[in-house]
Amino acid sequence: MLRGLEALAQHPGAHPIKVNAVGLRGFTEDELLPFAAFARERPFEVRFIEFMPLDADRAWDMDKVLTGEEIRAAIDAVYPLEPEPREPHATARVYRFADGKGRIGFINPVSEPFCGDCDRIRLTAEGKLRTCLFSVGETDLREPLRAPARATPSSRIVRDAVWRKELKHRVNEPGFVQPARSMSAIGG
Repeated sequence: MLRGLEALAQHPGAHPIKVNAVGLRGFTEDELLPFAAFARERPFEVRFIEFMPLDADRAWDMDKVLTGEEIRAAIDAVYPLEPEPREPHATARVYRFADGKGRIGFINPVSEPFCGDCDRIRLTAEGKLRTCLFSVGETDLREPLRAPARATPSSRIVRDAVWRKELKHRVNEPGFVQPARSMSAIGG
Protein backbone atom coordinates (compact mmCIF):
# COMPACT_ATOMS: atom_id res chain seq x y z
CA MET A 1 0.00 0.00 0.00
CA LEU A 2 2.75 2.48 0.87
CA ARG A 3 4.47 1.90 -2.48
CA GLY A 4 1.20 2.63 -4.24
CA LEU A 5 0.71 5.85 -2.27
CA GLU A 6 4.30 6.92 -2.97
CA ALA A 7 3.81 6.27 -6.70
CA LEU A 8 0.54 8.21 -6.68
CA ALA A 9 2.25 11.12 -4.92
CA GLN A 10 4.42 11.62 -8.02
CA HIS A 11 1.35 12.77 -9.99
CA PRO A 12 0.33 16.36 -9.11
CA GLY A 13 -3.15 15.84 -10.55
CA ALA A 14 -3.87 13.23 -7.87
CA HIS A 15 -3.45 15.69 -4.99
CA PRO A 16 -4.68 16.10 -2.37
CA ILE A 17 -4.22 12.46 -1.40
CA LYS A 18 -6.23 11.59 1.69
CA VAL A 19 -5.49 8.61 3.91
CA ASN A 20 -8.36 7.68 6.23
CA ALA A 21 -7.95 6.04 9.64
CA VAL A 22 -10.72 5.08 12.06
CA GLY A 23 -10.18 5.95 15.72
CA LEU A 24 -11.25 3.13 18.03
CA ARG A 25 -10.93 3.43 21.80
CA GLY A 26 -8.74 0.75 23.33
CA PHE A 27 -7.34 -0.19 19.94
CA THR A 28 -5.83 2.69 17.96
CA GLU A 29 -4.57 5.20 20.54
CA ASP A 30 -0.95 4.09 20.03
CA GLU A 31 -1.27 4.78 16.29
CA LEU A 32 -2.32 8.45 16.55
CA LEU A 33 1.15 9.99 16.75
CA PRO A 34 2.68 7.69 14.11
CA PHE A 35 -0.15 8.67 11.73
CA ALA A 36 0.45 12.34 12.55
CA ALA A 37 4.17 11.87 11.82
CA PHE A 38 3.21 10.16 8.55
CA ALA A 39 1.16 13.23 7.57
CA ARG A 40 4.11 15.49 8.44
CA GLU A 41 6.67 13.48 6.46
CA ARG A 42 4.69 12.80 3.28
CA PRO A 43 2.39 14.77 0.96
CA PHE A 44 -0.75 13.05 2.31
CA GLU A 45 -3.58 14.37 4.44
CA VAL A 46 -4.34 11.82 7.15
CA ARG A 47 -7.98 12.03 8.19
CA PHE A 48 -9.21 10.44 11.39
CA ILE A 49 -12.79 9.22 11.25
CA GLU A 50 -14.82 8.45 14.32
CA PHE A 51 -16.01 4.85 14.64
CA MET A 52 -19.56 4.80 13.27
CA PRO A 53 -22.40 2.31 13.62
CA LEU A 54 -21.80 0.94 10.13
CA ASP A 55 -19.78 -2.12 11.10
CA ALA A 56 -20.65 -5.52 9.65
CA ASP A 57 -20.32 -7.36 12.95
CA ARG A 58 -22.64 -4.94 14.77
CA ALA A 59 -20.08 -4.34 17.54
CA TRP A 60 -20.49 -0.56 17.52
CA ASP A 61 -20.82 0.99 20.95
CA MET A 62 -20.49 4.67 21.88
CA ASP A 63 -17.89 3.67 24.49
CA LYS A 64 -15.61 2.51 21.62
CA VAL A 65 -15.73 5.89 19.88
CA LEU A 66 -12.45 7.76 20.16
CA THR A 67 -13.71 11.25 19.42
CA GLY A 68 -12.08 13.60 16.98
CA GLU A 69 -11.54 16.09 19.81
CA GLU A 70 -9.65 13.49 21.85
CA ILE A 71 -7.51 12.55 18.85
CA ARG A 72 -6.85 16.20 17.99
CA ALA A 73 -5.83 17.00 21.58
CA ALA A 74 -3.41 14.04 21.70
CA ILE A 75 -1.75 15.12 18.44
CA ASP A 76 -1.78 18.84 19.31
CA ALA A 77 0.11 18.10 22.56
CA VAL A 78 3.07 16.83 20.51
CA TYR A 79 2.62 18.55 17.15
CA PRO A 80 0.78 21.88 17.63
CA LEU A 81 -2.12 22.32 15.24
CA GLU A 82 -3.82 25.36 13.71
CA PRO A 83 -7.34 25.14 12.28
CA GLU A 84 -7.93 25.91 8.63
CA PRO A 85 -11.16 27.55 7.49
CA ARG A 86 -13.90 24.97 7.01
CA GLU A 87 -15.02 24.54 3.44
CA PRO A 88 -18.82 24.73 2.98
CA HIS A 89 -20.37 21.26 3.24
CA ALA A 90 -17.02 19.67 4.15
CA THR A 91 -17.10 16.53 6.26
CA ALA A 92 -13.59 17.04 7.64
CA ARG A 93 -12.32 19.69 10.02
CA VAL A 94 -8.82 20.28 8.67
CA TYR A 95 -5.81 21.50 10.65
CA ARG A 96 -2.31 22.34 9.54
CA PHE A 97 0.70 21.64 11.68
CA ALA A 98 1.85 24.95 13.20
CA ASP A 99 5.33 24.52 11.77
CA GLY A 100 3.91 24.15 8.26
CA LYS A 101 4.76 20.47 7.81
CA GLY A 102 1.51 18.98 6.55
CA ARG A 103 -2.21 18.80 7.24
CA ILE A 104 -4.49 16.49 9.17
CA GLY A 105 -8.27 16.17 9.21
CA PHE A 106 -10.96 14.98 11.59
CA ILE A 107 -14.33 13.61 10.52
CA ASN A 108 -16.58 13.58 13.58
CA PRO A 109 -20.05 12.37 12.59
CA VAL A 110 -20.75 10.88 16.03
CA SER A 111 -19.55 13.61 18.42
CA GLU A 112 -20.03 16.64 16.10
CA PRO A 113 -22.65 15.77 13.46
CA PHE A 114 -22.53 17.96 10.37
CA CYS A 115 -25.95 16.92 9.08
CA GLY A 116 -27.18 20.51 8.88
CA ASP A 117 -25.09 21.30 5.83
CA CYS A 118 -24.42 17.82 4.43
CA ASP A 119 -25.00 17.72 0.68
CA ARG A 120 -23.78 14.17 0.04
CA ILE A 121 -25.54 11.23 -1.48
CA ARG A 122 -24.14 7.82 -2.41
CA LEU A 123 -24.84 5.28 -5.09
CA THR A 124 -24.31 1.64 -4.15
CA ALA A 125 -22.88 -0.96 -6.52
CA GLU A 126 -26.44 -2.31 -6.93
CA GLY A 127 -27.74 1.04 -8.16
CA LYS A 128 -29.42 2.13 -4.91
CA LEU A 129 -29.30 5.81 -4.00
CA ARG A 130 -28.63 6.59 -0.33
CA THR A 131 -29.22 10.11 0.93
CA CYS A 132 -27.34 9.50 4.20
CA LEU A 133 -24.79 6.93 5.33
CA PHE A 134 -27.24 6.01 8.09
CA SER A 135 -30.33 5.73 5.90
CA VAL A 136 -32.42 2.65 6.44
CA GLY A 137 -34.17 3.25 3.12
CA GLU A 138 -32.75 3.45 -0.39
CA THR A 139 -34.08 4.59 -3.76
CA ASP A 140 -33.69 2.15 -6.64
CA LEU A 141 -32.16 3.77 -9.72
CA ARG A 142 -31.04 0.66 -11.58
CA GLU A 143 -34.47 -0.71 -12.49
CA PRO A 144 -35.95 2.62 -13.66
CA LEU A 145 -32.85 3.22 -15.79
CA ARG A 146 -33.16 -0.24 -17.33
CA ALA A 147 -36.89 0.07 -18.05
CA PRO A 148 -37.49 0.34 -21.79
CA ALA A 149 -40.12 3.07 -21.48
CA ARG A 150 -39.34 5.07 -18.40
CA ALA A 151 -42.49 6.54 -16.93
CA THR A 152 -40.50 8.78 -14.61
CA PRO A 153 -37.26 10.47 -15.69
CA SER A 154 -34.24 9.45 -13.62
CA SER A 155 -33.53 13.10 -12.79
CA ARG A 156 -36.93 13.34 -11.12
CA ILE A 157 -36.34 10.14 -9.14
CA VAL A 158 -33.04 11.52 -7.84
CA ARG A 159 -34.55 14.95 -7.10
CA ASP A 160 -37.47 13.38 -5.19
CA ALA A 161 -35.07 11.21 -3.17
CA VAL A 162 -32.92 14.23 -2.29
CA TRP A 163 -36.01 16.18 -1.20
CA ARG A 164 -36.73 13.32 1.23
CA LYS A 165 -33.16 13.41 2.59
CA GLU A 166 -33.06 12.96 6.36
CA LEU A 167 -32.52 16.12 8.41
CA LYS A 168 -30.07 14.30 10.67
CA HIS A 169 -28.78 10.79 11.27
CA ARG A 170 -29.86 10.47 14.94
CA VAL A 171 -26.86 8.43 16.08
CA ASN A 172 -26.89 8.42 19.90
CA GLU A 173 -30.60 9.28 20.07
CA PRO A 174 -33.23 6.90 21.44
CA GLY A 175 -34.71 4.83 18.66
CA PHE A 176 -31.69 5.03 16.34
CA VAL A 177 -31.72 2.08 13.95
CA GLN A 178 -28.41 0.91 12.56
CA PRO A 179 -28.62 0.45 8.78
CA ALA A 180 -28.57 -3.12 7.50
CA ARG A 181 -25.65 -2.35 5.17
CA SER A 182 -22.13 -2.02 6.53
CA MET A 183 -19.83 0.74 5.29
CA SER A 184 -18.12 -1.63 2.86
CA ALA A 185 -21.49 -2.55 1.32
CA ILE A 186 -22.54 1.10 1.04
CA GLY A 187 -19.47 2.14 -0.90
CA GLY A 188 -17.44 4.29 1.41
